Amino acid sequence: MEKGGVITFLLLLIQLGAILPSLSCPTCPTPPSYKPPHVPKLPPKRPPKILPPPYVKPNPPPKVETPCPPPPPTYKPFPPPTPKKPETCPIDALKLGACVDLLGGLVHLVIGEQVNKNCCPLVQGVADLDAALCFCTTIKVKALNLNVVLPLALQVLVGCGKSVPPGFNCP
Repeated sequence: MEKGGVITFLLLLIQLGAILPSLSCPTCPTPPSYKPPHVPKLPPKRPPKILPPPYVKPNPPPKVETPCPPPPPTYKPFPPPTPKKPETCPIDALKLGACVDLLGGLVHLVIGEQVNKNCCPLVQGVADLDAALCFCTTIKVKALNLNVVLPLALQVLVGCGKSVPPGFNCP
């Protein structure tokens, strides 16, 4: 037999197996019918009455006194910084002023012997840098042009045997 014929035969057997039991009892009795017992009709039940809960007045919240915040701390102001004592020049200011006046007149001239004679005794015994700073202070006090007079003053210091740091500028 072919494969298709085997499948058809199996399907036929399955159908016969389902039909044969139903055909085996041609006159099956019908099941008896019973009347249900009479149930009395009752009025519909009312739902129970639900009363609202009794009203309870809430207690007022307890009064809590909040303390006042503490006052802000007071700070003592810092004392202003003590001003630095102006550095004093060890050279007599009047005499050095006269020396600077000589320099102011020599803007276009070469430094002469009179300048060396008046200025060199003033800077003797003073450190090189201190002497240069004294000249700066005096030039500023006299409101002279630092860019013009300072190089002359530094030349005087060199002529008096003092050495000035290279690139020295007035503070």
